[in-house]
Amino acid sequence: MSCLFGRAALRGLLCPPRALVPNLLVRPSSGGPSWNQERTLVAVKPDGVHRRLVGDVIQRFERRGFKLVGMKMLQVWEGPNVVCTSRAMIGHTDSAEAAPGTIRGDFSVHISRNVIHASDSVDGAQREIQLWFQSNELVDWADEGHRSSLYPA
Repeated sequence: MSCLFGRAALRGLLCPPRALVPNLLVRPSSGGPSWNQERTLVAVKPDGVHRRLVGDVIQRFERRGFKLVGMKMLQVWEGPNVVCTSRAMIGHTDSAEAAPGTIRGDFSVHISRNVIHASDSVDGAQREIQLWFQSNELVDWADEGHRSSLYPA
């Protein structure tokens, strides 16, 4: 069976050329808490997708009050101290060391099948986000009418 697309055409469809991406740190918003917003890249790994855990992962981040601002099969989450907090939510890389209540502690079965990846630093997050997202693919939305567990009404 012949391929409908040549390799170059297929690569162009899957990996469009990217312009240089400006800094992806969030601009400070007017009003509300004055701490800096961060963004982090989160990826549910193939074993997590296969086990249908994507919704559970998304739900945990939403319940924490973070905003989903970009999603392909990867997610970009935004919020104060999101990098450190997401690492705590995810748990230790080795499932045997991951605490119950963390994503890996609850769902991981082995260090090589540990369900999820998340950026390990603000700089790492910026690098990873720029690999997968153009700035116009990320939502910059106001919290008007948004109820969050972080910001009680």
